[in-house]
Amino acid sequence: MPKEVDSLCPECGKGIRATILERDGKVFMEKTCAEHGFVRDLVYSDSELYKKCERWTYEDAEGVLNPQVTGAKVCPDDCGLCDLHISPPILSNIDLTNRCNLRCPICFANANVQGYVYEPTYDQVVEMLRMMKNIKPFFPPAIQFSGGEPTIHPRFLDILKAARSMGFSHLQIATNGIRIAKDLEFARKAKESGLYTMYLQFDGTCDEAYKKTRGLAGLWELKQRAVENARTAGLRIVLVPTIIKTINDDQVGKILQFAVDNSDVISGISYQPVAFTGRISKEERERQRYTLSDLALDIEAQTGLLRTREDWYPLSVTSPFSKLLSSVWKYEVAKITSHSDCGIGSYIFVNRKTRSVTPITQAIDIEGFTWELNKLVKQRISNIRALTALSAQHLLRKFFREGRVKDGLTAEICLELFQGVVDKEAQRRVELIYNWDMLLVGGMHFQDGYNYNVDRVKRCCIHYAAPNGRVYPFCTYNSGPVFRERIERQFSVPLEEWRKRNRSLEEADYFLCRT
Repeated sequence: MPKEVDSLCPECGKGIRATILERDGKVFMEKTCAEHGFVRDLVYSDSELYKKCERWTYEDAEGVLNPQVTGAKVCPDDCGLCDLHISPPILSNIDLTNRCNLRCPICFANANVQGYVYEPTYDQVVEMLRMMKNIKPFFPPAIQFSGGEPTIHPRFLDILKAARSMGFSHLQIATNGIRIAKDLEFARKAKESGLYTMYLQFDGTCDEAYKKTRGLAGLWELKQRAVENARTAGLRIVLVPTIIKTINDDQVGKILQFAVDNSDVISGISYQPVAFTGRISKEERERQRYTLSDLALDIEAQTGLLRTREDWYPLSVTSPFSKLLSSVWKYEVAKITSHSDCGIGSYIFVNRKTRSVTPITQAIDIEGFTWELNKLVKQRISNIRALTALSAQHLLRKFFREGRVKDGLTAEICLELFQGVVDKEAQRRVELIYNWDMLLVGGMHFQDGYNYNVDRVKRCCIHYAAPNGRVYPFCTYNSGPVFRERIERQFSVPLEEWRKRNRSLEEADYFLCRT
């Protein structure tokens, strides 16, 4: 640092240059639009963690081999998916509706705010699934149905069955959990139809937190019921808290402890610092801006389970782990190759009997292991596919810190837990044989107009499938050019017209508030 990047003006959306620089131990983005003036935004509140993430990112993707837009000149304008894009998707989002049974003030996808209903038909959704299946060099193994609230789509269960029949191994929903909480039989049917994981909106462990973030009382009880029903139905859960500074940042430690206490059903947490999608004053933005390093600092201060600069790494540090699994299984495992600014994370091992928590960095020399494995691949000293399961285990044992673990945790158990992340059969084997759970504690900071970095867009691994036959990175669909608005308007009907056509839909039992 400093470094120059392409960005956008948060007011007019025009492409402008920006500088990322270090000042007083923090990292900022500064940029000037000729029409709208100077903007400074906080990127990281701890510059040392930022620089560590830059050092330990593995941005070694092959790119998308069959882009939908060729000869692209400008990112993000020529999007959908273009040949400037570098990272293949590991997860594809498909919005099933923009209708919802909540009216959250911080949401960017709400029919009542937008005045129209976007709800693809079953056939349109199947066509979007086919489109994602055709992405090369490999299609994303995980599909996440989102919205709005995806569970209120009239053919939700049929859509799950279709996705499962097409070979997508991990079916997820981004949900507020209300329908799962209120209807155990529905949860069971969703599981039978192929649903594997609920990405559960989870902003805290008290009702006051939800009053602030969602504007409604009574949600904390429903969140707990959703967790219990998921456990009974055999569903996995990833908690998804939206964190806003001065609003619910005091909840991050309590959310982590809740996950540890329920590690039999909760696989991880994906903290999401708020992205500002509308107009906001400079003072309010600076007061509420929450960065990934704020998350790491708060986790350490509130729980002591993870250290800020020692235990957190960029998400792409998992790429060598994917290569290890590829060597064991002899087929390609999708790799996270996102930009270092996109997300950070750490794994923790939880013993079910003693409830002890062991950070992965305490059990394994992450830097030594990932560096040596990646060096073997890059220097072609050894063909990664020639590594056998035995040699992969040997490599892990070399960097396993046996003297720093307890309760019988071994390198072999760790390898089984790694496999369980992407292999459901391995996950079931781990649950039957061992007393250990592995949780991902991660943060994903999606971009807004104030911190927009085009380099991050090109490295995006989370993509949206749209009914116009195109695929869009998350941060062009929901921010920047906001292709979501264009797509939804093209494939939507006015809200009042939809209501006249669909008076017979029986959703009233699931609505906590209605307009």
